Amino acid sequence: HYLERMVDAAGRMRRLIDDLLSYSRVNSKTTSYLPVELAGVVADVLSDLEPRIASEDAKIRVGELPAIEADPGQMHQLFLNLLANALKFRRTGVTPNITIEGNVEVGEAGAVARISITDNGIGFEPRHAERIFGMFERLHGREEFDGTGVGLATCRKIAERHSGELTAWGEPDAGAVFTLILPIRQGTVI
Repeated sequence: HYLERMVDAAGRMRRLIDDLLSYSRVNSKTTSYLPVELAGVVADVLSDLEPRIASEDAKIRVGELPAIEADPGQMHQLFLNLLANALKFRRTGVTPNITIEGNVEVGEAGAVARISITDNGIGFEPRHAERIFGMFERLHGREEFDGTGVGLATCRKIAERHSGELTAWGEPDAGAVFTLILPIRQGTVI
């Protein structure tokens, strides 16, 4: 029993250290902005998540996604975290339905991509919409859902690093919507 608890604690600590390293790399790594087809990034992420998608019989619909100037690795990490969360925080007995869609909006400051990731999962109280992006913040105990509470903080940091923003809306048992706004060209202020 004690060995199981020690192994479990060591595994959680390794995940936490890996997540903290990912978070710190977003801050410390020199970001190189390249043309990135977000549709390609999402296709790669879906390929990475294929075993989990298949095991949960998840339905994922991907709409049109624009190309932007971004760090390809950070975009991969951002979409991987958001989609993994949409799969993780599912309602028991309900097939996960996830929609990813985007469009380009042109304003006074230039063109921006608005991307939404919508799910039919457990959702959250609207009052927690900012709290979920805090470092180590968890709305559920680890008995219910695994994780370190660093993933969404990393996602927001990546969005900010790209002069963008990431927001969330949720309602208990009605799912969540994560909205990502990123400039099409770096140097545009949102």
